[in-house]
Amino acid sequence: MIELDAEQTRARAWFESLRDRICAAFEAIEREAGSDAAFAYTPWDREGDPDGGGGVRGVMKGEVFEKVGVNVSTVGGSFNPEFARTIHGADEDPRFFATGISLVAHMANPHVPAVHMNTRFLVTTKRWFGGGADLNPPIPYDQDTADFHAALKDAVDRTAPGEHDRFRQWADDYFYIPHRKVHRGVGGIFYDHLETPDADAFEARFALTRAVGEAFLDIFPTIVRRRMRLPFTAADTAQQLVWRGRYAEFNLVYDRGTLFGLRTGGNIDAILMSLPPRAIWE
Repeated sequence: MIELDAEQTRARAWFESLRDRICAAFEAIEREAGSDAAFAYTPWDREGDPDGGGGVRGVMKGEVFEKVGVNVSTVGGSFNPEFARTIHGADEDPRFFATGISLVAHMANPHVPAVHMNTRFLVTTKRWFGGGADLNPPIPYDQDTADFHAALKDAVDRTAPGEHDRFRQWADDYFYIPHRKVHRGVGGIFYDHLETPDADAFEARFALTRAVGEAFLDIFPTIVRRRMRLPFTAADTAQQLVWRGRYAEFNLVYDRGTLFGLRTGGNIDAILMSLPPRAIWE
């Protein structure tokens, strides 16, 4: 068992509580659609280290959410020396702790955007928060894009004044597919290495991370309900499946979270839950 200090315990508890509320909200949408779909939860332990922690993988396949995964994990141990050089604060000491939530939703109706959200707290020789969220519509709607960005901007403005433009640009730079020369969606926010060298900094960064989670929980179900009953055509679905192929390319080639999970003995199914259930390449 990993021994947690007070900050680590608070962060883990928050991510787990956010998971529970998000899953309940998504299941409620399925009920509105006449579906009894529910999340199936699978606990896992860190590979090769019985004392290295683990997590819980939650997956639901329903009428509205074709496939949605909501994972929480709390892990610790030591990075291998090569990987440690790529992690903030780990080049001097490879020991680490990480706790966080990761969510990806692929929707049945192509008018409903897919979405990603991840927030995390890491400890090496430094302590920091990171995360973000981005909207990934196969068929973009200006209203959905504007509302998503407005919700995240409000969250950042209230807890990290002056940082929203930087976080939004960071997302545009990060959620980009260089070999396609396209962004994978319509953006959001992204932040990383927001250090917490003292108690005041921890409270400020933790407040930001909670605000991002609350904003996501408020705005995404609103967008889903707005679009989930719209009629769609075979051509709409084909467009969705091509877009999903590009989403998969990003997550397998460029996504830092995928690499982190694979290099730290995470659960393979939990790491790759971000992949869509169906996709095509043309």
